Amino acid sequence: MSSLILIAIENPRNLARPICPINVHEIYGISKEKASNKKILIMKHTIFILFIALLLGSCHQSQSDKAAFIADDLMMEEEMIPITRQELSSPPPLPPRETKEVIKKKIIKDGRIGIEVHDLERTKKQIDSLVVKHGGYYANERLNNSDWQMSYNLKIRIPSNKFEKLIGEIETGGGEIKYKEIDARDVTDQFIDLEIRLANKKNYLEKYNDLLKQAKSVKDILEIEEKIRGIEEEIESTTGRLKYLSDLVDFSTLDLEISKPKDYKYQPEKRDKFTKRLKHALSKGWFGFMDFIVFVIKIWPFWIIIGIIVYAWKKYRKRKKNKK
Repeated sequence: MSSLILIAIENPRNLARPICPINVHEIYGISKEKASNKKILIMKHTIFILFIALLLGSCHQSQSDKAAFIADDLMMEEEMIPITRQELSSPPPLPPRETKEVIKKKIIKDGRIGIEVHDLERTKKQIDSLVVKHGGYYANERLNNSDWQMSYNLKIRIPSNKFEKLIGEIETGGGEIKYKEIDARDVTDQFIDLEIRLANKKNYLEKYNDLLKQAKSVKDILEIEEKIRGIEEEIESTTGRLKYLSDLVDFSTLDLEISKPKDYKYQPEKRDKFTKRLKHALSKGWFGFMDFIVFVIKIWPFWIIIGIIVYAWKKYRKRKKNKK
């Protein structure tokens, strides 16, 4: 009995095989009735053991499947936990910011102002002090003195950031404003274009210098040097244009006219006496006649040519009449 149980436990498939009949009477020496009872009991135990083995096998398989499923869940959780922790620990990424290059505007400011004052010299001294105060200078200064007014025409170059302040101080300094004109020109696009061209020309110059170092024949060297000379001239021209525009942007120009009216009185023109004027007319007429005679004599070659033409024409007409 014990051997059968061990066989069934070690290999449950052996239970499905037919069991060889065993002569219980011969082995144990017992009666048939007892042998049949024992046989029935052995079959019951065999069936019970087979049922237990099948049950254990199914339980073992379900437990292994469940363990594998749990292991897979644990692995997925272990993979998800670092990601979840990383998502919780690190804040959400900020949206990318658009970085735009701030381009400083290049503005050229010009102005014209005319002021009429009562004390011209005092106003001129005030303008001088204002120009020095704001770091400017006179590009041109002209004094006009006529019968009806006396005026100063001043071309003032002033830093652009002090331009409006200077105009305000001039306007509040006294006097009557006759005219005022302010212009502002945006030359930012010209600056950008010139700077890009200058950068490209410098790159070309650097490449041509590299080619000049690698050139071997005299012809190639002369051609490259000619190209370099032309590019250098263009760079100098572009640089000069940039400096000129930078000066106009950094220093604004103000044409200022300060004037003082005069008390104009009509003064008739003084004329000479009649006899004196008559003598002057006779002398002018005589000198005019003498100038005409000199002019006629001066063109004597033309008189000779005219005389020859007239003589030839008369002779031609005379011959024509004789033929008729």
